[in-house]
Amino acid sequence: MKVSLVVSDLSGGGSVRAFLLAQVFKQLSYDVEIVGFLFGKELYAIPPDNIPIISIAGKNYPEFLPTATTALNKIDGDLIYAVKPKPTSFGISLIRKLQTKRPVLLDMDDWELSWHGGDQWSYRPNLKQLARDIFQNNGQLRYPDHPLYLKWLENVVSSADALTIDTQFLQQRFGGVYLPNGKDTSLFNPEKYDPEASRVRYNLSGYRILMFPGAPRPHKGVEDVLIALDHLQEPDLRLVIVGGSPYDNYDEQLMEKWGHWIIKLPRLPVEAMPEVLAAAHLVVVPQRDTTVARAQFPLKLTDGMAMAKPILSTKVGDIPEILGGTGYLVDAEAPEQIAQTIQLIFQDIDAANAQGIKSRERCIKYYSTDTMAVILSDVIASLS
Repeated sequence: MKVSLVVSDLSGGGSVRAFLLAQVFKQLSYDVEIVGFLFGKELYAIPPDNIPIISIAGKNYPEFLPTATTALNKIDGDLIYAVKPKPTSFGISLIRKLQTKRPVLLDMDDWELSWHGGDQWSYRPNLKQLARDIFQNNGQLRYPDHPLYLKWLENVVSSADALTIDTQFLQQRFGGVYLPNGKDTSLFNPEKYDPEASRVRYNLSGYRILMFPGAPRPHKGVEDVLIALDHLQEPDLRLVIVGGSPYDNYDEQLMEKWGHWIIKLPRLPVEAMPEVLAAAHLVVVPQRDTTVARAQFPLKLTDGMAMAKPILSTKVGDIPEILGGTGYLVDAEAPEQIAQTIQLIFQDIDAANAQGIKSRERCIKYYSTDTMAVILSDVIASLS
């Protein structure tokens, strides 16, 4: 059986979840491809070597319509799996279902409307504004994933033959089968790597490394860690950010204010991430308590858990349950607590590393790609 994963924007964060799902399907011996639009200049994440990617230039309406036709013709899987309830993924997939009668699954790893104000968002233009939004070259309704269209697509989530979600927040709101943001724990295996050798390779020797292996955004709380470092004033501490954000100049803002604490590493393929994570003394996932954050399962958690690293995170959304008592939790937006906990961890790093080993055991049991494969097999079996 062939699976076509349909991605709304390969230059956006949804591609990371798509790559993970593709790896799980490969583990199940499915033929898999990713079909997606590219609205930005480059891929958001470097794809795994063994996953074919079909990239189609993303355009605004009305130019989007012929590119959508191209995408439809490329989606030839026996099973269609849309990533995110967007017109550019789920909408296209539902049209393809009408054409081919093939089943469509939908995956939600985010509440898309939360980026626009959630339930408070509404679109009530007067006639003049509506005309501008439709007919001007930069009109808002020319954007294929405008919040109005997202709202329409959320109202037809039940049209999917099956729905997978990755947080309790999304399950309570939309239903669906819980499919966590897992990790390949055979690839992310700390026994394969020497932490000090990794620190030498990435020029991190001589520092105590706090690692944030992802794209900083305001809701992810990186600023709170940097404020904590300002408070501690311990010169050998560094926050290592891997990859950075492609969305805006937020990285530059952080560097301008706190560059003396930050070391930036470039985007790396998933195969290289275990070696980078091996260099960390501590993985930080300091989510702030926002609707956006509560709807998310931070991939950085399973990065750290799989690599048996001590994890410092916040009491937001599913994070306490995911860690299950194996990490260090503080309140959201509490730099003073972060500073105190960093000191606590380094005062007894052996105890912290023992917690990291428990985190890996929990990751293998509940949040591995093996666990995801069992869940996905059951979901697919339910379609027949």
